Amino acid sequence: MKSLTQRLSALKSDRFVRNIGWMGASEMVIRIFRLGTTVILARLLSAEDYGLAAIVLTTHEFIRVFTRNGIADKIVQADADEVEELCRTAYGLNWLIAAVLFTVQCLAAFAIAGFYANAKLILPICLIALTYLIYPLATIQTALIRRENRLNILALISSVQVSVDNVLTAILALFGWGMWAIVLPKFLVAPIWIILSFKYHPWRMTQSLTLAKWRKITGFASRILSVELLTTFRENVDYLLIGRFVGVEALGVYYFAFNAGLGISLSVINAIRVSLFSDLCDLKADTTAFLARYSQSLRKIGFLIVPLVVLQSSLAPLYVPLVFGHKWVERGAIPILILICASALSRPFADAASLMFRAFGRTQIELRWNFVFTVCLATAIWIGTTWGILGAAIAVMLTHLILQPLYTLWATRQVLKPAFREVIL
Repeated sequence: MKSLTQRLSALKSDRFVRNIGWMGASEMVIRIFRLGTTVILARLLSAEDYGLAAIVLTTHEFIRVFTRNGIADKIVQADADEVEELCRTAYGLNWLIAAVLFTVQCLAAFAIAGFYANAKLILPICLIALTYLIYPLATIQTALIRRENRLNILALISSVQVSVDNVLTAILALFGWGMWAIVLPKFLVAPIWIILSFKYHPWRMTQSLTLAKWRKITGFASRILSVELLTTFRENVDYLLIGRFVGVEALGVYYFAFNAGLGISLSVINAIRVSLFSDLCDLKADTTAFLARYSQSLRKIGFLIVPLVVLQSSLAPLYVPLVFGHKWVERGAIPILILICASALSRPFADAASLMFRAFGRTQIELRWNFVFTVCLATAIWIGTTWGILGAAIAVMLTHLILQPLYTLWATRQVLKPAFREVIL
């Protein structure tokens, strides 16, 4: 039996745990600032303000997904001798994509405003589209930081940017800016990412652009992009269906419950995703170490996520009225919060299974799974809206807790088969 000191030493030296520690510390800082901001917003903004902000940010998320197109993942996953040329190709592709997305979102603003019969949506949707023309300056630096497994730097950049975002949101809310208090800071903090990325990574586009590796990038990235499209649709389809079939005020209550309940869990899940992918890519040349890391990661995820979700769900009736105000209790937000929070139990396990396939370039498996899961979830939520936001929340919870464990179990069995090991070798 190992002593406690030996166990602690092993954990300290475990890069996966250490990276989660860095990302987790970042998320903790972010959550502290976000908690204060959420309290202020909950007390000063109306349900309609929340609903309008949800529509603006959801529209942005649907289009912004094209920036999570797998190009950065390819840089992380690539062999060392091709990285520089891939970076030069990726830089040009990122700017091309950014210009297209900016144009598309500005045009979409008018369609969204017409769909919801609210002209107030046009300007904020167009303003937040300007961020597409800022982030390509540092996307290569960010990818290289991930490749080098320097997640402490990524954690620092993320915590600074999001914390400033939350401070600005709180200040604007106190001055009565309503919906704009949530939307405007997303644009104002974009330069922070650029400045810090330039500070912590020396890569610059000093040579000419090249398209020599574009086929290699797009071949890998196209499936990742398809997965991200499905993921973004899946993560926002409840907002769209509730806003359309139940109403904007009901959407405001649901949006509050989702962010107050699942925000912490999603932060931890995101930290796990970033840490695990970099780790698995590092180990892909050693199949035995890779399989051991994957199995260990599933166990560690369980120790991290299950107690967190159970604790937060059980304490919801106490902290919601105390921290956010009784109006959210009166509007029925607590049961919605508990149901949505419970859906987080299975998410990181399914993510780990998908990242395992992605690390070896077998993204077609991840894509098929995401397609099936998205269709099932959207159908369940559509049926659930018949019973209002409570029905939608039940649909979200049941779909996640039934289908994701089945996928994780299947994927884990696949990776242990000799035939799979032969393919990845």
